[in-house]
Amino acid sequence: MSPSKSRLRNLTILVGSTTMMLATAGLAPALPGMAAAFQDVPNAGLLVRVLLTLPALSGAAAAPFAGLLMDWWGRKPVIVVSLLLFGLAGSAGFVLDSLTGILISRLLLGLAAAGLASGFLTLVADYFTGARLNQFLGYLGAFAGFAGVVFQFLSGALADIGWRFPFLLHLVAFVILLGVLLAIDEPRTRAQAQPQSTALERIAFPFTAIGLIYAVALLGIGAVFVLIVYLPFYLTSQAGVSNSQVGLALSLQALPAGFIALQYPRLRTQLSVQAIAAVTFLALGSSLLVAALTSSYALVVAGLLLGGIGLGLLPPNLIAWLAVVAPPASRGRAVGGLNTALFLGQFLSPLLTQPLMEQVGTAGSFGVVGALCLLMAVVVYALG
Repeated sequence: MSPSKSRLRNLTILVGSTTMMLATAGLAPALPGMAAAFQDVPNAGLLVRVLLTLPALSGAAAAPFAGLLMDWWGRKPVIVVSLLLFGLAGSAGFVLDSLTGILISRLLLGLAAAGLASGFLTLVADYFTGARLNQFLGYLGAFAGFAGVVFQFLSGALADIGWRFPFLLHLVAFVILLGVLLAIDEPRTRAQAQPQSTALERIAFPFTAIGLIYAVALLGIGAVFVLIVYLPFYLTSQAGVSNSQVGLALSLQALPAGFIALQYPRLRTQLSVQAIAAVTFLALGSSLLVAALTSSYALVVAGLLLGGIGLGLLPPNLIAWLAVVAPPASRGRAVGGLNTALFLGQFLSPLLTQPLMEQVGTAGSFGVVGALCLLMAVVVYALG
């Protein structure tokens, strides 16, 4: 592969890996305006909150099948079909007039996001190994962080124009599709090169170790989405906080996420994946506790910057952890299961915390979830 094609391939993977974040969190600054637009619909407030994470529900259901499909059909075909669906379903909210129609389009978006998340993450594990894998995972986390700044800022600015406009961000899928068609080659996995090893690898599939990874993924991303879902309402209830300021606050969290992700290869030489997972929960819990203790916009932003450390460490550490323990012949399915855990954490986060919000309020809920994150930091470190 020529150097220019290799660079385009890597850039395509980096940009494509941000689609999962765009599908679930990209509309957060538009939620208050959307809730106001559909205020006559029964349970509109809850439905709009669920709308943000609804792609995670269909994504959780589809991710295992996406992994199986990749192992059987190939990585590239799954990614191409998923990008087409992502662009069409994701932008449909710009023209749809009913909340029901938007909810259905978000379900379809989740199917596409499952294929893309599984496809691009599996390509990373296919193309890179060892120190090069850790280095690229650092780039991946950093790019996701900086892309989060762009997506959230643009979403907030577009939401100030009108709540429909952030849906147009999903059209980036067609730009990514061009890169896939030009630069992505179907990888030759070890399962294809050594088919006689497949049976042995299936027997040795480490269910317990991978189950722990999935639990960390579900709980970690669930904590992240407590802030993403509820912080826009929490901040806009304060006088003078606009949608663009909400988008700015959420985007600033991605800055330290990007910088800390670039340090991931160096951290992996000093710390185990379990220790890094403990640091992740410590940072996320501290961020939630800051939000619980103050309603000041400036202090909440400071807490988000702290939480960005956890946000930057979570994705690369999960992938590195999985790449170590998952047999190559089953890598697509293992990544599919990881994405199921991530999608489930996103979807269940607002549903499980809504009763808590009704009992102790938003600030109290931030405190409870933050304390649980600190407890998880201790548990994961002890297991390590």
